[in-house]
Amino acid sequence: MGQGIRKKKTRRKTKKLEFLKGPYKVWWIAGICVGAGVLSYLGVSLFFTNHFYINTKINGKDFSGKSVQSVEKYLESEVDGYELTILEKDGNTDTISGQEISLKYQKSDEIESALKKQNAFLWPKSLFSKKTEKISIQVSYDEAALNQKIQTIQAVSTEQIPAQNARPEYNGETYFIQKETYGTAVDMEVLNQKIHEYISEFKHSLDMEQEQCYAKPRFTSESPEVQAAVDLMNRCITASITYPMKEQVVVDKALITQWLTVDENMNVTFQNDAMKAWFTQFGDLYDTQGTTRSLVTPAGKTTTVTGGTYGWSIDEDTELIQLQNSIKNGEVITREPAYYAGGIAASHSEQDWGTTFIEVDLSAQHMWYIQNGEIALETDVVTGVPIPEKITPEGVYSILEMSEDETLVGEIVPETGKPEYETPVDYWMRVTWSGIGFHDAIWQPAFGGSLNQDPDIGSHGCINMPLSQAAALYGLIRTGTPVVIHY
Repeated sequence: MGQGIRKKKTRRKTKKLEFLKGPYKVWWIAGICVGAGVLSYLGVSLFFTNHFYINTKINGKDFSGKSVQSVEKYLESEVDGYELTILEKDGNTDTISGQEISLKYQKSDEIESALKKQNAFLWPKSLFSKKTEKISIQVSYDEAALNQKIQTIQAVSTEQIPAQNARPEYNGETYFIQKETYGTAVDMEVLNQKIHEYISEFKHSLDMEQEQCYAKPRFTSESPEVQAAVDLMNRCITASITYPMKEQVVVDKALITQWLTVDENMNVTFQNDAMKAWFTQFGDLYDTQGTTRSLVTPAGKTTTVTGGTYGWSIDEDTELIQLQNSIKNGEVITREPAYYAGGIAASHSEQDWGTTFIEVDLSAQHMWYIQNGEIALETDVVTGVPIPEKITPEGVYSILEMSEDETLVGEIVPETGKPEYETPVDYWMRVTWSGIGFHDAIWQPAFGGSLNQDPDIGSHGCINMPLSQAAALYGLIRTGTPVVIHY
């Protein structure tokens, strides 16, 4: 009976060993491994709920596996003994220490927020990728002290050479792009921004050139605005405007290049002051209205005539605009400049009244009508009494209007309230709007000589003519005919 019992036990043991064999064993081991792996994964995930992923950088510093407290402790430690070195051009350096500006680290929820962004259960992906966080670190410092310190930086305190824009230059033949130059002038807005940024991130070295803290030229040789300006200026210097004055006056590239420039926005403009100065000289040389001209009378006397309203008078302001437009369009033309109303004459010779005109010699009390260079009419006359209020004015004029059967009315006499005279004439040929003109004067006892010296015979300024000669002259001339009155 005892043996039977033993056999039974042996069979049970054998059965148990058989359970640990075969496919059951594989599943058992696998289950244990999976469970261990899950526990390990959960454990690591739990760790990353309070720590940053592997390969995590914050503001450029590696904080892999670090807690928020560790990061903050590091930032706090950075304040002690912090110093920012500023690298400048020419190898100069300056430093700003945290102590000088009372730098202090201010705790915030920025780091905590960065940690919360990461999913702790996705930590395996951090093993194969890098994560960079940009956090605004809160610091406090004495702004006045920092501003004062910035002003002592050598790049700021020493003389600064400003950057030069690329710009059009003329080489004697054409315009080309002169490349930009970089100076030492500091862009204070960028420098202040970068210094604040570097201090906030506890960076220790600021390269001013690399961070573009120096003022840059607004326009470079690659700027389309510069190329457009060069193209326009080269078109401008192809222009050639010829003024046919006494001699030809040509405005071409020799002058145009002295006037062209560009403004701060790289717009092509003209130097108006220089152009106006040139036009002033131009007008002084070629304007004849009111100037003194030389002449030889039909009687052979050499004399001069000064004053009057006839002659060339260039409208410099209008012509300046017209010339600028012609230059911009690259025009090659010959034309007269713009003149004021009435500011034109028959020719550009010294005797600009041409070969058809009326001439009055006040000294000889004689007049001629010259037509195409030949005497067509001449007669003695009586002119104004040689006193200021009656004298016939010297100068070069023109016939302003013509009419028949006119009544000439003098100025009102205050004592009587009536005109000084009311005289009917058959032919009236006005020379000035103040009342000077040619007309018949049948009341005159004679003409010529020195009759005008007599206050009772001399006129009030008009040129008195015999009736037949006035009629003949009226039939020969037209409005606009030049009138030369001289001594």
